[in-house]
Amino acid sequence: MPFARFLLALLLLLAALPGPAAALPPLSVYFLDVGQGDAALIVSPTGKTVLIDAGPPEAQGTLVPRVKQLVTGPLDLALLTHPHLDHLGGMARVLQAVGARRFMDSGFDHPSDAYRRLLDVVGQTAGQVMTPTPNTATPEAPLSIGLGGGATLSIFWPRVPREDFLRNTRSDANSNSIVARLTYGDTSFLFMGDAEPETEARLLARSRDYGSTVLKVAHHGGGYSSTAAFLAAVRPQVAVISCGTGNEYGHPTPETLGRLGDVGARVFRTDRQGEVLVVSDGTQVTVTTRGQSMPVAVRGQASVPKPVDIVVGSQTRTVSGTLGSRYVSLKGSKVFHREDCATLKRSKSEGRTVYPDRASALRERRPSEDCKP
Repeated sequence: MPFARFLLALLLLLAALPGPAAALPPLSVYFLDVGQGDAALIVSPTGKTVLIDAGPPEAQGTLVPRVKQLVTGPLDLALLTHPHLDHLGGMARVLQAVGARRFMDSGFDHPSDAYRRLLDVVGQTAGQVMTPTPNTATPEAPLSIGLGGGATLSIFWPRVPREDFLRNTRSDANSNSIVARLTYGDTSFLFMGDAEPETEARLLARSRDYGSTVLKVAHHGGGYSSTAAFLAAVRPQVAVISCGTGNEYGHPTPETLGRLGDVGARVFRTDRQGEVLVVSDGTQVTVTTRGQSMPVAVRGQASVPKPVDIVVGSQTRTVSGTLGSRYVSLKGSKVFHREDCATLKRSKSEGRTVYPDRASALRERRPSEDCKP
């Protein structure tokens, strides 16, 4: 074949090959600094907006202007996880300032005057009021809300009337917090409200996939929630704690921070770093704070089928998947390793315990410092 014809054929072949996949438009989650309370704003790839909680009353002066900066037109959804003042305190003012097409709460009643006043404002400002009732066509599946561009918000709890509210817990209002998981491409965000251990146990009993790239830590990092078993199922790579500086509750507790460290989560705190912005393009997340950017220690996440990158500032590290990996502990050791850990290969010990998954290993051992399983 003459060279000119060969070159033409090659160019035509190259032109026919698929190009690199276009990057997805960003999804943004703002974990707003509201002191000792919770407030997070989701802005979907198509501009849909969801406000999850609205902090305590004393945060209204900063919360309302910030929401107005970030939101054009009414909120698509205002979601109150549960009727406690540190989550609902600024909601009425936000609704009066920007409005909402839909308002959702758990449906768990609460006798407080602040909650009653909020419901009055909701009746005047929200286009539709709803509770997370499972879809009758798929009653076993979580209620799912499409936010456009492939982003979906799924409600895992509560599930009334399919399942009764949790009762006789340390705090029934907390235990029946709305638990929601936002998914976008290979990334996900789990919002826990003030969920209690009973909530986490009920979720684990359903054997769903709770693996999430980002965890909004339950109850401001309090010691009652974020049990080891639940964190082992979620295995977050980023954990965001919303709490107030020097708060009287001691949030977050050392015990919760320790459990988050055990699963390898990098913790960001509004009491130390202010507002935390997490942006996802469907394959990686970028964490930005108003202070200095911090590197995030990332590891494989068994519940995410593809590698996920976490970007903090200008630093990017690839997360290698560990789907299917086993974990091993040497006889007499208090730690466990990845099956391919160099320490295991060097060891001459014959006594070994092999765990089929990381959750099983965490129930008996802590992660080793060398291979960071």
